[in-house]
Parts: sequence; structure tokens; C-alpha cells
Amino acid sequence: MPSFFRFPILAGLATSALALLSAAGPAQADRIRNPTAVFAGLDKITGRIISFEVAIDETVQFGALQLTPRVCWTRPPTEAPQTDAFVEVDEVTVKNEYRRIFTGWMYAASPGLHGVEHAIYDAWLTDCKGGTELVVDPKEPEAPPAEDPRRPRTPPRDASQPLPGQQPAQPSPGGRIDVEPPRGVPVQPQRPSQRFFPTNPAPGRDPYMGGN
Repeated sequence: MPSFFRFPILAGLATSALALLSAAGPAQADRIRNPTAVFAGLDKITGRIISFEVAIDETVQFGALQLTPRVCWTRPPTEAPQTDAFVEVDEVTVKNEYRRIFTGWMYAASPGLHGVEHAIYDAWLTDCKGGTELVVDPKEPEAPPAEDPRRPRTPPRDASQPLPGQQPAQPSPGGRIDVEPPRGVPVQPQRPSQRFFPTNPAPGRDPYMGGN
């Protein structure tokens, strides 16, 4: 074959390779940072559902739950719709103890999978609003460092042994062992800026009730 036929073929192969590389490259995922998160709360006693707005880093109290959103993201119209927020949720127990029962992402598209379920109150994310700041191609969190193979590994915990601070398992009359489930991590009390009580709160659920 004459040599002048080789150059168009090579040029075509190079163009195809560049197209494949550009297609396989990381796509930009634009997001909008919002100053306000919108939640819905369910009171299981009355069946009443209310909607309330919470500013980022603000703490509000819904029944026995205190919610603090840390960031709330939406997508611009040119991207696939997705609304999510990183939220911290504390429970105020009847003994006036504060326990962190949820820390993580809530997704408005799947409230049943990423909401907070409580014995009386449920809360989930419905929307983020007020955002104008566009963040282009955010960096993913760095992976944790690889474990040093020379470092001795911690032996697995015996499931029959109670966790620190947990009452030991008590055998029931039928021989079955009941383990008390953890009720969250103790945290410092937060003073909520707003309070929503669909039902009358139990005594001690709001130590700041009546305060300024």
C-alpha cells in the first residue's frame, strides 16, 4: 500500500482516541449552595405534618428533636435535579438529656431512606432555597489513609460483651438475651432559635421554654 494512505488512517485513529479520553474524563457536577433548608415534620400522635425553614448552622426544635443543617445543596436547571443537606439531629429525652441520633446527608428525593424516624416525631428534608452561589466541580472527600500492614489490628469485639456505658445483657425467663439498644451519643444542650410543638411537650423537653 502506498505510504500516502497511512497518514489519514493514523490521524483518524488519533482523533478517535482523543474523543474517547475526553468522554471518559470526569464531568463537572455544578451545585448551588443555599442559605436555607426546608424540612417537614410529622407528629405521629395527631398525624399533623408541618413545614418549617431552618437557616444553615441554625438550630430549631421540632417536638423532641433539634435539627441543625450544616450545608444545603441544589442543582442548576442544566443539571439533573438533586437536593440534599448535611444535618445533625439531637433528641431531648424525658430526662432532659441531649443525644445525637443522626448525623449525615438527607435527600429530598428519598425521604423514607434518609429521614429521621423517632417514636413520636419524624423529620425529613423537602427543599433548599435562597441560593445564588454556584460551586463548580466540587472535590470529593479524600479517602482515609491505607492501614499500615505492620500495625497490629484490633481484635474483633465480642458481640456478647456490652459496650462501654451499656448495661450488660439480661437473660429473659425464656432464655433469650435482650440487649438494650444504644440511644445516641450524649451532646451538649443547644439553645434553639425556634420551637415547633405540634403536641404539648413532656416536662423537661424544652429547658428554655419561656426564655428569651
